[in-house]
Amino acid sequence: MKLDFVFWHLLYSLVVTHEYRIIHISPDHKEVWLEGLGNKQAPIIRVYRYDLDWSTWLQRDMEKTVFQVANFRKQLRKSKLAAVNIYVSTYPPVDDWEFRVQEPLEKNHATVNSVIVHEGNFEHSCNRISNLIGKEVKVEVENEEEEALYPLKQLVLDASARAIKKEKEIFQFGKPLFTYLFIAIQLIVFFFLEMNGGSQNTETLIKYGAKFNPLILEGEWWRFFTPIFLHIGIIHLLLNTLALYYLGTAVERIYGNVRFLFVYLFAGFAGSLASFVYTPSISAGASGAIFGCFGALLFVGIAYPKLFLRTMGMNILVLIGVNLTIGFAIPGIDNAGHIGGLVGGFLASAIVHLPKHVKLLQRVIGLLLACAITFYMLDYGYNNENPYTRISEAETLLQNGEYEEAYDILLPLEEQKEEYPEVLFYLSFIDIKKGRLEEAELRLVSVTSLQPDFHEAHYNLALVYLELKKTEKALVSIERAIEIEEDGANYQNLRSEIIQSLDSE
Repeated sequence: MKLDFVFWHLLYSLVVTHEYRIIHISPDHKEVWLEGLGNKQAPIIRVYRYDLDWSTWLQRDMEKTVFQVANFRKQLRKSKLAAVNIYVSTYPPVDDWEFRVQEPLEKNHATVNSVIVHEGNFEHSCNRISNLIGKEVKVEVENEEEEALYPLKQLVLDASARAIKKEKEIFQFGKPLFTYLFIAIQLIVFFFLEMNGGSQNTETLIKYGAKFNPLILEGEWWRFFTPIFLHIGIIHLLLNTLALYYLGTAVERIYGNVRFLFVYLFAGFAGSLASFVYTPSISAGASGAIFGCFGALLFVGIAYPKLFLRTMGMNILVLIGVNLTIGFAIPGIDNAGHIGGLVGGFLASAIVHLPKHVKLLQRVIGLLLACAITFYMLDYGYNNENPYTRISEAETLLQNGEYEEAYDILLPLEEQKEEYPEVLFYLSFIDIKKGRLEEAELRLVSVTSLQPDFHEAHYNLALVYLELKKTEKALVSIERAIEIEEDGANYQNLRSEIIQSLDSE
């Protein structure tokens, strides 16, 4: 009976005092596995009430335990995992056994230290357990009457049940509402675009609210929000809708409807703002707002670090890393918008915080940071010294046929061609319009070297080569353009024209 009290006092100390979580308990309540990922010394603890006989059985059980811990390590996607394996036995094994527990067992980057608690070594074994887990473990057995054991067990089991219930409540605070509304809106808007010129038509996108820097500079501030609901092509729509369905519902369940609405819209705004400041091209899509959902989940990791690491933490970090890597690796993806949305979602989450959390100081800090970054970005974006602002102004002038004015704006930026290769493209366009074909050739060769997948530059270079009677080079350039963008307007027609010119020579 005394060792049963020791067993449950150990569990009480680990579960109630040190907040380990029961992840498995055998039907007879003799074997309990605990998890406490916040404790780096001993994230996993096994406590087993068993009266040992021979040390050979002990060795086999220890080997089985390290194998199970190795499986835990794989499930948790950790590079290594440590565990403490505690046997509570009336007596130690009858033969030599101390040498078996002196050193930890290791298998597949899993390490298990074993301790045997028996009637003759309470103080020593408790000290060793405390050293292994880095926290003091107390076992005080005063009342050994059988009727006192049941209340002790209930204290442990009830504490574990309350912890599990509390965790479930965190993930089930609200029911998704705005997520489904936003999905419906972006589907409706997509079909509206398809019916009115096509979702991949630049003029249609600009007409119905895509992020377009020149018009934002002219005062159309709503273009920081409208791109959230526009998508370019069916693949773009499907990917973002799928991401929103899984991420949006998770975030809305955690934060509740009103908080989610603020987080999603502010993240979408932050993504559009970052894109406005750092990317001159037209953009649209819910990606910034969706990355804001990642930011909101990262904030959960700040509020509940242990829970975050144990549940979704590693998956979220991997998904963010993969998506950003893809964004940097594939041309045409607006990574500035993604990063802006991620930061915006995190700051918006800090402002509203999680349900049932007052945390006034954190919320004020989040609000001040969000305001400071927003005002800075707006000031920088609208400031004429911002290269992207100047490029956007030049784009507007080019559309209006004011080539010399655009040339004067772009020429000082040519020194930064490695960072802004589109400047060379626009300058070459002006050269073509002014008949300066040799200068256009040099600039287009340079821009295609700096940005090899710039298919419009390859197309224009083919046109210039054709005018300069460099027909073979023109064919190489147009074929490169077609290789990058098979459906490019007029690309196939120009290729046929170049081939006919070669045949007639």
